[in-house]
Amino acid sequence: MEVESGERGKQPKRERPVAALSSSAASNMKSMDKGKLIAQYNADAGLMAEFEQSGVSGKSFNYSKSVLYAPHSVPEEQITAYLSRIQRGGLVQPFGCMIAVEEPSFRIIGYSENCFGLLGLDLDSEDEIKGVKGLIGIDVKSLFTPASGASLAKAAASREISLLNPIWVYSRSTQKPFYAILHRIDVGIVIDLEPARLGDPALSLAGAVHSQKLAVRAIARLQSLPGGDIGVLCDTVVEDVQKLTGYDRVMVYKFHDDGHGEVVSEIRRSDLEPYLGLHYPATDIPQAARFLFKQNRVRMICDCHANPVKVIQSDELKQHLCLVNSTLRSPHGCHTQYMANMGSIASLVMAVVINGNDSTKLWGLVVCHHTSPRYVPFPLRYACEFLMQAFGLQLYMELQLASQLIEKKILRTQTLLCDMLLRDAPLGIVTQSPNIMDLVKCDGAALHYRGKCWLLGVTPTESQVKDITQWLLTTHEDSTGLSTDSLADAGYPGAALLGDAVCGMATARITSKDFLFWFRSHTAKEVKWGGAKHHPEDKDDSGRMHPRSSFNAFLEVVKSRSLPWEIPEINAIHSIQLIMRDSFRDMEESGSKELACGQQNDTETEGINEISSVAYEMVRLIETGTAPVFGVDTAGIINGWNAKVAELTGLQADHAIGKSLADEVVHEDSQEVYKNLIGRALQGEEDKNVELKLRNFEPHWKNAVVYIVVNACTSRDYANDIIGVCFVGQDITSEKVVLDKFIRLQGDYRAIIQSLSPLIPPIFASDENTCCSEWNAAMEKLTGYSRNEVIGKILAGEIFGGLCQLKGQDSMTRFMIMLYQGISGRDAEKFPFSFFDRKGKFVEVYIVANRRTAADGNIIGCFCFLQVIVPAMQQATEEHKQEDKELFTKLKHLVYMRQEMKNPLNGIRFTHKLLETTAISENQKQFLETSDACERQITAIIEDIDFRSDDEGSMELSMEEFVLGNVLDAVVSQVMILLKERNLQLFHETPKEIKALSLYGDRIRLQLVLSDFLLNMVHHAPSPDGWVEIKISPGLKLLRDGNEFLRLQFRMTHPGKGLPSTLIQEMLESGNSWTTQEGLGLNMSRKLLNRMNGHVQYVREHNKCYFLIDLEIKTKGRQKASLVEQH
Repeated sequence: MEVESGERGKQPKRERPVAALSSSAASNMKSMDKGKLIAQYNADAGLMAEFEQSGVSGKSFNYSKSVLYAPHSVPEEQITAYLSRIQRGGLVQPFGCMIAVEEPSFRIIGYSENCFGLLGLDLDSEDEIKGVKGLIGIDVKSLFTPASGASLAKAAASREISLLNPIWVYSRSTQKPFYAILHRIDVGIVIDLEPARLGDPALSLAGAVHSQKLAVRAIARLQSLPGGDIGVLCDTVVEDVQKLTGYDRVMVYKFHDDGHGEVVSEIRRSDLEPYLGLHYPATDIPQAARFLFKQNRVRMICDCHANPVKVIQSDELKQHLCLVNSTLRSPHGCHTQYMANMGSIASLVMAVVINGNDSTKLWGLVVCHHTSPRYVPFPLRYACEFLMQAFGLQLYMELQLASQLIEKKILRTQTLLCDMLLRDAPLGIVTQSPNIMDLVKCDGAALHYRGKCWLLGVTPTESQVKDITQWLLTTHEDSTGLSTDSLADAGYPGAALLGDAVCGMATARITSKDFLFWFRSHTAKEVKWGGAKHHPEDKDDSGRMHPRSSFNAFLEVVKSRSLPWEIPEINAIHSIQLIMRDSFRDMEESGSKELACGQQNDTETEGINEISSVAYEMVRLIETGTAPVFGVDTAGIINGWNAKVAELTGLQADHAIGKSLADEVVHEDSQEVYKNLIGRALQGEEDKNVELKLRNFEPHWKNAVVYIVVNACTSRDYANDIIGVCFVGQDITSEKVVLDKFIRLQGDYRAIIQSLSPLIPPIFASDENTCCSEWNAAMEKLTGYSRNEVIGKILAGEIFGGLCQLKGQDSMTRFMIMLYQGISGRDAEKFPFSFFDRKGKFVEVYIVANRRTAADGNIIGCFCFLQVIVPAMQQATEEHKQEDKELFTKLKHLVYMRQEMKNPLNGIRFTHKLLETTAISENQKQFLETSDACERQITAIIEDIDFRSDDEGSMELSMEEFVLGNVLDAVVSQVMILLKERNLQLFHETPKEIKALSLYGDRIRLQLVLSDFLLNMVHHAPSPDGWVEIKISPGLKLLRDGNEFLRLQFRMTHPGKGLPSTLIQEMLESGNSWTTQEGLGLNMSRKLLNRMNGHVQYVREHNKCYFLIDLEIKTKGRQKASLVEQH
């Protein structure tokens, strides 16, 4: 089913890759997808070249035969030419005209030849004599009225130019109106001009808003549908699009993972042939065209029979103008031929894009066809694009839900199979129910074990399974399994004998010679299309480009091929494979499967105690938390009520426990909402951000209520049965009170708008045309933009999206839906919204819109209320739970490591003592002393493992006599391996008299500090061929309290940019806000140095940076070597 420019035909038949079965199925699939994508581009380019050559040579282009012989690869020049013709074809459709201008001069650098006729221009005869190339070089604003020129200039100055489309302009010559649709390209701005009728209501902002309101009604229908049925969602969207546009046929195309397409929904005029169920090969919609749909998501062809118009451009340009995002870009000849063959004259194609996991995917298309020329004005097309964005959001949620349901089903089956393996003989997974066929979608399964076969469903015969096993052992001897949708393409010699009954196969090796198998039949078994029957009058049906030929081409492409294996299925197979390996290993070792039941050991008892401790702490956190938390049992009786909810409602826990939440606490206005919430929660459906109204039991707050937004969390017992529901909430009473005053037009409106009181939330208002009409002081503070800067600007585009940048298109779509619902009179639900303020800070809020009415009751816009999200209040229970669990685990590991490291260190120390008593050279003694110093440093860290957490408290510093040179040797030894790995030189020529200095102090901690600073210098020195230098300078000697102190300065230098500024900030931070391990180490080393009467600076100079460490250390003192002083 062809919808866009490019060649047509089937995918070339080529050997398909076989996916090895592994735990990284997703990455394997992605690497295969890249290969298929490149092959598809080659096929697309080759088929386009063949189509174009047929026009030159006079030969007919046989649609079906071309597919079989599509090239495996084509020259790079041919690919480049193919992409250039698609993107820079130099032709536009005649229903409008195009002008390209240079920025910022607005000098014309290109235009379509029909500009003169549509704009009513006359080329000056004098210009013709002088050889001026038409409109090239003149100021485009001179072609339009002054007001129109000013509008174009204003739009061009915008950061996001496309968000302001369309611009209404009038020809200076004829005063005729046009929709000007602007977008930027590599050499300037392209202006597409589409004629508009003077009486067209869309020629005003109110008219454009009306189109968006129509789309919002359709969106409301989509959002009101029950979840879990993608088919109903698609059926609804085709109905809504047909109502909006009036096309004879509207279809939803879905792209499958292998690239081929399918019509999954359709609404059509009764006399037209149905296309529902039609499958077509990937080449029907080329990869280049799919890329264009992600860039320009709405594509209209008014009349496929109309002759395209040539684009004239300046000789200064090095290549043809890019028309990727032009609304007028002309379709390729093969596409117009395809449309004509299927009786379609006009079309409108809209991309369905879903955003998830930081990627954008073209899921499919919504395609409209008409049997006569048809033009849809840009504002209505823009409304359709808006609808598609909302459809993509809704579709993504449905796909996520469907994926979760599939994973749950697989997990449930896996659990049952694993239980079988643990309780019974492993052969139960093929002889009992459920069995391995229930794990993934398949037509048959088999187990080959010790020369025997167990067969289930549609499978090869026992001898054929043994033959496949032998082929796997021979051809894929190193593989733990594989998956393929075509045994023939995978190279299995006996594939032809299997026929269509067995085409695809997934295997998992469970022993060195045994396998589990899953089989799938031919894809065509799954494919049904009502229009597939050949019509006798279609004599050239297989050769000409037509949906029926596409279907035949698709059947040829999938010949001897099954449905592909999906990533969750491969992962499920891999999981069961790992368990089966262990089970069969046990069988081979013991001869039978036994279930061992042991007594609860000490470790289990300790684990129970730990769980009890964590559970107790969790209860304490909930009780003292800043968010309201309460719970009910399955009967709705309150069994949990923390201090915060007691404070909000005035109902203490001892009085709340045992009450019915619905009957005695929830306000009557929220009864229906609560019943739905609790009903869904008890079925396992956990809703979020649901607003509840609770009674206030404080005596002095008569008839008062409390508003909270809650998340429902199901509580389950050890058997995973639901035993109640926990609600984690957020108090919004103050915001709700202000909101109610606005809705009822009570109080001092101006005072509220201008107030900076913390009780007044950020508020802005929209008029009926989605322009900003209010922007209170709190909004100014939140965004950084003053009221004067935003009043009168379009909220969706100029303000949010322009001034306040958004993270992605989905954010803009959700915001527009809320805004249009508000000005349409439907109060929108609160939802999370985020944007970047004037300084680039990311702001997260909840936002809600409520209609704004005049005194006569007419809607004049909407108010939008923002509530800044406080991170500490989000998902309090889950965060506390996860944090406690992680801290507890880390503490256990730390205690374990501390204990277990002591024994090997004692062994090292003992070995040092033995070596010292042997006859060794002076150099060997020096090496031994350096090793001993490093060992003592590790021991000090272990023994005082929590010293780094002491900011202000006391710290014991050991006082011992040591030689400075020995400390330097130990410090340098710790970086030598890294220096060698990074190809760096170390310069540290320290005078002998300094190295021989005898000092008193904490040698090991000094060693630790210096090694930490030096290691960071080595890490950040430019590599290779960089260097690090250490210099030590002695300073003044001081006498104090009968002791002599020496000032030493250590300078550690390296060339280049130096350590990152963020790392230095972390080092100098006085609190505990470090974020990296390096930053933590430097910060604590600085604090430790301060304890030893030292300090550190980091200095940046031209082409080099250095640490400057100043230290005051004792040279004479009491002669006892290991005195300990308290500092």
